[in-house]
Amino acid sequence: MSNLILTYAEAADVIRQHAKTLLDQKSTAESIPLLASLNRVLAESALADRDQPPFPRSTRDGFACRAEDASSAKPLHVIGQLRAGETWKGSPLEAGQGIEIMTGAPVPSGADCVVMIEHVHLDGKLLRLDPERTIKPGENIVPAGAEAKSGAIIVPAGTRMAAAHVAAAAACGYATVTVHARPRVAILATGDELVPVDHSPLTHQIRNSNSYSLAAQVTLAGAQPVILPVAPDDPAEIESSIHRAADCDLLLLSGGVSMGKYDFVEQALLTLGAEFFFTGAKIQPGRPIVFGRLPQQYFLGLPGNPVSTLVTFLLFAQPLIAALNGEAHGGPRFASAQLTHSLRARPELTRFLPAHMDFSIDAPQATIIPWQGSGDLASTASANGFVVAQANAGDLAAGDHVSVLLV
Repeated sequence: MSNLILTYAEAADVIRQHAKTLLDQKSTAESIPLLASLNRVLAESALADRDQPPFPRSTRDGFACRAEDASSAKPLHVIGQLRAGETWKGSPLEAGQGIEIMTGAPVPSGADCVVMIEHVHLDGKLLRLDPERTIKPGENIVPAGAEAKSGAIIVPAGTRMAAAHVAAAAACGYATVTVHARPRVAILATGDELVPVDHSPLTHQIRNSNSYSLAAQVTLAGAQPVILPVAPDDPAEIESSIHRAADCDLLLLSGGVSMGKYDFVEQALLTLGAEFFFTGAKIQPGRPIVFGRLPQQYFLGLPGNPVSTLVTFLLFAQPLIAALNGEAHGGPRFASAQLTHSLRARPELTRFLPAHMDFSIDAPQATIIPWQGSGDLASTASANGFVVAQANAGDLAAGDHVSVLLV
């Protein structure tokens, strides 16, 4: 097998192409209660069951009237009051009349504007617009159907449901929605040095944190993690473990993909008929990342160092899981921030450095956290993003704008 070492941009493009293949495949759908759909992906669009709003709606507390009348020097006669949830049962509004109206109430027939309560003088039942104010027809009224017509798509299929989508679906009467079934993602950590998290490791051993971090990331991505027992550094054992993941939609392996004497993952994958799309990326951390396809599923071989595993999942696994979920644009997610300090360039690599993001409204700022490399979970645990230092971009100074990979 030849080495296929790509730049980050090239590797990300390969992932996007194969994610599109997954997105085009039919997936199982299920109907679930609306609140249970949070962070799930819609398989069927939510449609408006009637015009929105279904009536001309007042957007202010004030007085419904005719703009021409309100702009004249003559006072208007207030003939009643209308609250949200009520309809005007009297005759259509006539010239010289006004009706007190609350935000959200249906504007009565005959009125063509709502003057704000702050902009009028009320003397008993007589109403005058402030002399310095003007009003035009249509002001402070949302016409019927202006937001959506009956039958219009309100939340499109392929949308990952957030709070606003749940609210929009609820407004259209959806007590249940149809979502894509969560894909099953197998997680296989490899390495003789790994012990279970509830064991006391010997000096030369470490606890298996990668299976837990990956399971957490898989869950946040909207999929179902399937954690397999740790496979020792033995080709036959790794092959056997890969067989156990055959009924899953995606296989994530951690460890065993570097160039070491006992890194057997790629060898085992080749024996099982794997096709490799790349065998490394010019990134830090995560250079030994492997991506390919077995006869039964796609796989990603992630580096064993825990920070490398976290980063490469966000960059490469998350888009694949999004596609399996039926979501067209599932990441990775980047934001822009000002760097608070200088940073030396590494021209040959795109680096993703653990950072603390201050998400202030004025100028989001990013500060790289001092760390000891891709095995340093203790420092990385305080990060809420990764500053992206682009290959060949040159040194960065304090105040420069950088992209940040969001977790």
